[in-house]
Amino acid sequence: MLNEDGTLAREGALDRVPEAFVPVVDAARARIGEVFGPARLHSAYLYGSIPRGTATPGVSDLDLLVVLREEPTDADRDAVADLEAELDRRFPQIDGAGVLLVGVRAVMSELERHDLGFFVACLCTPLLGDDLAGRLPRYRPTSLLARETNGDLALLLPRWRQRVAEATTDAERGRLGRRVGRRLVRTGFTLAMPRWGDWTSDLEEMAEVFGGYYPRRAAQMRTAVAVGRGGAEGADPAALGTLIDDLGPWLAAEYRAVHGVKAPRP
Repeated sequence: MLNEDGTLAREGALDRVPEAFVPVVDAARARIGEVFGPARLHSAYLYGSIPRGTATPGVSDLDLLVVLREEPTDADRDAVADLEAELDRRFPQIDGAGVLLVGVRAVMSELERHDLGFFVACLCTPLLGDDLAGRLPRYRPTSLLARETNGDLALLLPRWRQRVAEATTDAERGRLGRRVGRRLVRTGFTLAMPRWGDWTSDLEEMAEVFGGYYPRRAAQMRTAVAVGRGGAEGADPAALGTLIDDLGPWLAAEYRAVHGVKAPRP
């Protein structure tokens, strides 16, 4: 959705959180404040299906971003892992909790301006602390935004192949499939996003937008949606193999030709 000036509007809001997830969000807010305290915590955010109002109890996960005043330490990462396990254990309405942990300097850096900065400004809902969105640009659906958000797919493909080879159970393949499917759909969408001229985070709509510009790959992208949503295809090595070894390399090459490659990270 666009603002009146043509910039991308922020998606999600706390008043859109479905009733079943309100206790989860309240507990997450309280526990993040307790774990890090005002001296270390700059801000915290909610993102994903819960603040968009589309979450399904027992299926959706809880996605959080925690921004610290200084760079995270190993102890901070251990504390986050404990927090994820605690929230997952306490609340059956979520299928796992995931907490991204970063320092404020990284969010505000020039290198992350059109990736992590965009993520905070447009895809995250403020939960605690001072919202960094006011210090970030107003973003537009440009080729630069496409490149910096998803222009690194080629780096992921070898890692995915290794993890598929190492997976021994359907559960392991299913978890990997959700990551692979969602990332491929997002990459396909942002490939077409500047021509479409807007943003969405809905996987089906992303695939539909992509398919309008690349109809020959539309069926594969619909498979990626099913895999990304945790469908049975996600545990099928053949389906995963097709996405990683066929759709993935084509998508990476087309992305490089259209938008270029994401700036290298340290």
